[in-house]
Amino acid sequence: QVELVESGGGLVQAGGSLRLSCAPSGRTFSRYGVGWFRQAPGKEREFVTGINWSGGSTYYADSVKGRFTVSRDNAKVYLQMGSLKPEDTAVYYCAADPRGRGKGPYDYWGQGTQVVVSS
Repeated sequence: QVELVESGGGLVQAGGSLRLSCAPSGRTFSRYGVGWFRQAPGKEREFVTGINWSGGSTYYADSVKGRFTVSRDNAKVYLQMGSLKPEDTAVYYCAADPRGRGKGPYDYWGQGTQVVVSS
């Protein structure tokens, strides 16, 4: 079992930036693929971005391409969000794939961190 902890959420004005982090509790991420998802009120959870174990492959939803960047180091996976829009408001979740792929499927999920973008 892998416990994932997200951090970095908060309130930001439209056009601003935030950086989210995802870290496993008690272990390293070095062989895991990791994805970020989000769920807005009244909507289904949707894929945002994913990164494979080496960082050599990344994937993005069309809605965030050019605005969001996923990256990683040995300890954490990061989601740099820029040019934020009110429609980016959601709970953001990270998820881990022990097989190392960037597109999942994902076996482990964090509890989520809230992002609110004000207009």
